[in-house]
Amino acid sequence: MTIRIAMWSGPRNISTAMMRSFGARSDCAMSDEPFYGAFLKASGEDHPMAAETIADMDCDWASVLAAQSGDAPGGEPVWYQKHMPHHMVGPVDIADMPQHRHAFLIRAPERVVASYRAKNELRDPEMLGFARLRDYFEREAERTGSPPPVVDSDAILADPEGVLAKLCSALGIECDPAMLSWEKGPHPEDGIWGAHWYDKVNASTGFGNSPGALPKLDGAYARTADACREDYEFLRRYAICS
Repeated sequence: MTIRIAMWSGPRNISTAMMRSFGARSDCAMSDEPFYGAFLKASGEDHPMAAETIADMDCDWASVLAAQSGDAPGGEPVWYQKHMPHHMVGPVDIADMPQHRHAFLIRAPERVVASYRAKNELRDPEMLGFARLRDYFEREAERTGSPPPVVDSDAILADPEGVLAKLCSALGIECDPAMLSWEKGPHPEDGIWGAHWYDKVNASTGFGNSPGALPKLDGAYARTADACREDYEFLRRYAICS
């Protein structure tokens, strides 16, 4: 039986490093934002490499869902799927994935805003997905009767070994020491958009250092972070501690 792990995350949230970590396992297949092409086609968002991404991906919501709900590529027993809740603007959402084991990756909104604005235009808080992330968390907790696992990126960076061990336990899989490091450079499972977004993780061979103080923001950027604060703090109450 395939264990499908749906890791829900906003952008600029060490989500690709987490994908690298699970990809370093010997038993794990990977999917990098499989609904991204469908999102770009449906929304018309002018993201970097949008046309190339749409041309490269299956952009049919139902077809993508069916593929992500089937057997893992290569017949691997574990399938890690990196998903973004704010991409789910079509007729598919978390309720259509009841056989997945869902987890949630969060990051302080100040860090997300500071990182995102360096890569793409940031018009409103909805582009960062905090509200949808909370909504998905609450719905999954109600469906299962218990809160699904939440990981804060600051905690992962402070203690990768300890937090990964607890995350794997919560997901019902064995932790593998191989998850602490990976090969430098692009990886085969990366989406085509990695050429624009993944420069830092491509230069890495493991999780980075524990972050310092929160970045200082002003004006519209500070207001965007403030608008995400309540949802972030709600989710952080459930975050795994090492």
